[in-house]
Amino acid sequence: MELKVTKIGNSLGVILPKELLANLNLDKGDALWVSESPAGYRISPYDPEFGEQMEAARAIMKKRRNVLRELSK
Repeated sequence: MELKVTKIGNSLGVILPKELLANLNLDKGDALWVSESPAGYRISPYDPEFGEQMEAARAIMKKRRNVLRELSK
């Protein structure tokens, strides 16, 4: 899918087609993250830093399952 950079007010921007917005489950006001990858740049509706934090949290929850169970009582 080709996107073109266009002038929006005093800035430059890209208009995302309706089909792409639907596939990414995006609506007005939602955020997109751009990250560098070996193949270039990647645009995603998900924050990669948050994903890393969740992976760390899952590892801790798995390792300390008994402690968390006791704390939840």
